[in-house]
Amino acid sequence: MNIPSLTPARKALEQLKPYSGEMPEGKLILAANESSYNLPKALREEIAAGVVDFPYNRYPDPLGQSLRKKIAEAQAVPVESVLIGNGGDELLLDIVLAWGGAGRTMLQFAPTFSMYRIYAEMLETEVISIPRNADDYAIGQDGVKRLAEGDIDLCFLDNPNNPSGQLLSQEEMCTLIEASNALCVVDEAYFEFSGQSMLSYLENYPNMVILRTFSKAYSLAGLRLGYVLAHPEVIDMLARVRMPYSVNAFSQWAGELVVDNLAEFDQPISDIIRERSWLFDALQDTPNLKVWPSKANYLLFRLEGAGAIWQRLLDKHDIYIRDFSSASGLEECLRVTVGTREENQRFVAALRDSIAHLSKEEV
Repeated sequence: MNIPSLTPARKALEQLKPYSGEMPEGKLILAANESSYNLPKALREEIAAGVVDFPYNRYPDPLGQSLRKKIAEAQAVPVESVLIGNGGDELLLDIVLAWGGAGRTMLQFAPTFSMYRIYAEMLETEVISIPRNADDYAIGQDGVKRLAEGDIDLCFLDNPNNPSGQLLSQEEMCTLIEASNALCVVDEAYFEFSGQSMLSYLENYPNMVILRTFSKAYSLAGLRLGYVLAHPEVIDMLARVRMPYSVNAFSQWAGELVVDNLAEFDQPISDIIRERSWLFDALQDTPNLKVWPSKANYLLFRLEGAGAIWQRLLDKHDIYIRDFSSASGLEECLRVTVGTREENQRFVAALRDSIAHLSKEEV
């Protein structure tokens, strides 16, 4: 028998590692910036009533036209300016497929969402990463100057920033977008918690894409649903690289129910914003800890021995948060998702216990 050897995969994949977002079972999960609130009861009841007779045997609408129309109406834009995807992640990949690739350049401002770089490197896009200010994670004038040099094809601007929660003003965003003709992707995954969006500028900027998700404020992280808003010419290019049937029929249906009932989420969003303030004050009152103000549903904080603190929270208190302590620009930093009052109180008590325990060990 002649057993053939395997042709190697592309060299661009050699340094990449498979994404692992596995969450430990039996723990309080405050690591993924999901909503701590499930869908409102009325929506869950409506979904439950339709589950039995749902047409599981039929393919979904390839472009999700019904959901596109509802999103377009809710956002007051033409339907041709909307495209849905299997979570924001698929849409990010579509953007890099259309505007990245070998011989093209992507700009990001670090620290930022890790998937921007991963998708770019996967497709052999050159990545230029400019550090944010160390004290407040703002974008300095170096970013504007680098965009103005004119060799950037694609730029990612998460606003609020992940992981710091820092929010650039609309004026700052406009300055960056107007600096070049690069496609600027404004990632507004958490805009519902900030009260600020670039949507009113969409008509003016043919080089801007706004990315949104149903995973955070709208409690659909488990169904994977996102959308982008952009000029029709940009949407057309993204539709050309988009996988057919990428958003399943059930997610499309659930998304329509959410858009039809957006007011149902006003209270949970207000609750999260209120709890963010409570948690910020509690962390600020914790000795030897620096916490950054946030306009998202999470808080970034720094303290000595962050890695050991993270491990004790997990092992002794069954609380799982995000460990950034060894990441460049985020040394000794941890990030916690804002939960319910009960979850936040449990976290703060566990954090303070872990800090005290570590201090005793050092003595």
